[in-house]
Amino acid sequence: MSAARCALVAVILTGTLVAATGCAVERPRADLHATPSPTGITRSWTLPDGPRLVFRDTRQGPTFGEVASVALAAPGGAPTMTGFACERVYATRTTLSCMSRTGIAPVGYRETLYDAAGREIRYWPLPGPPSRTRLSPDSTLAAWTAFVDGESYAGVAFSTVTDISDVHGVDYGALATFTFLLDGAAYSATDLNFWGVTFAADDNLFYATAASGGRTWLVRGNLRGRTLVALHEGAECPSLSPDGARVAYKKNLGTVDDPRWTLAVFDLATRTERVLPLTGVVDDQAEWLDDATLLFGRPAAGTTGDADIFSVPADGSAPESVFLRHAWSPSVVR
Repeated sequence: MSAARCALVAVILTGTLVAATGCAVERPRADLHATPSPTGITRSWTLPDGPRLVFRDTRQGPTFGEVASVALAAPGGAPTMTGFACERVYATRTTLSCMSRTGIAPVGYRETLYDAAGREIRYWPLPGPPSRTRLSPDSTLAAWTAFVDGESYAGVAFSTVTDISDVHGVDYGALATFTFLLDGAAYSATDLNFWGVTFAADDNLFYATAASGGRTWLVRGNLRGRTLVALHEGAECPSLSPDGARVAYKKNLGTVDDPRWTLAVFDLATRTERVLPLTGVVDDQAEWLDDATLLFGRPAAGTTGDADIFSVPADGSAPESVFLRHAWSPSVVR
């Protein structure tokens, strides 16, 4: 979606109604400089030093829905809150991608990019509810997926839009405009969907999901060549490992209408797949904690809106375990 298509959007940020008319603005966040709030909550946009886990806070209370971070070495410690409310979030050391609601009646959605000082780099409206977002390792590229029809990947009655752009405004367009190659031939269909981008380190190659006719594929994308090549069937929401050697993804062990998603890891060199021994269902785009461990979110049982982040060995040597309670949409900032 190009900047020319952006329109007047009213957004609520930390309780203040702000009207934004452009798609490339810088708005300082002078109110978020590590000052404790009246409730004793520390808020700061700038990430503390050291490796961090950035996530959406799902604790019931005044911080629900805010972006937060904890030290990777001590994830059980007190989180640092940013004051930004996001439905879905992804972060690097220099950039944060925030998919959020914009209003109450009617509800709208938008994607916003912030820099390391909490300034708004640019934003654009989304066509529907947020689903996935990712940044490239060097923070140059941003990708998002939003639902156009439906709000879940279960069944076939949904459609999505997925777009890639440069963080400074160059739009590469929706993946639906790329050439999709299946078994070496161009493939198109009215129900063809793409979602869940993950970037390689060269700012050209990426991986995503393609789906049509009740089938899904892991695809390798070429940004400059504008092609998507099917690599492996039965994969959704890929996540490339830090060393670039493996892709983790959701794998449906059930049916289209009654999915039972688990996680699997695909070795790009050997083209072999390892299904991980999860004890529960997962519907999330995994994040690599390191080259040996995956993180993912799962709704907390018996609650509305709460979730937990789990870790699981990527080699399948053990089932998942809780990594962080009351958290969703993890991203590792190294």
